[in-house]
Amino acid sequence: MEDMAGLDTSAAVRIKKTVERLAQTGAGNIKALRGFHPPEFRLRAGDWRVRFHQDEDTIRILRVCHRRDAYR
Repeated sequence: MEDMAGLDTSAAVRIKKTVERLAQTGAGNIKALRGFHPPEFRLRAGDWRVRFHQDEDTIRILRVCHRRDAYR
């Protein structure tokens, strides 16, 4: 994913671990975003936000942004 390519290693590892934990356990700081169809969610990973769609067994990552840019 091109959003992850420009990150420093520590941020990329943190985001990857957070997404893997979500996929395995469903745990994480998740918030449903309003005004999106199909429903869109954000996952908080420190100062980074992962925006995604979730089906029954699939998590599709849309964007990985710093929190200052995530909601613009």
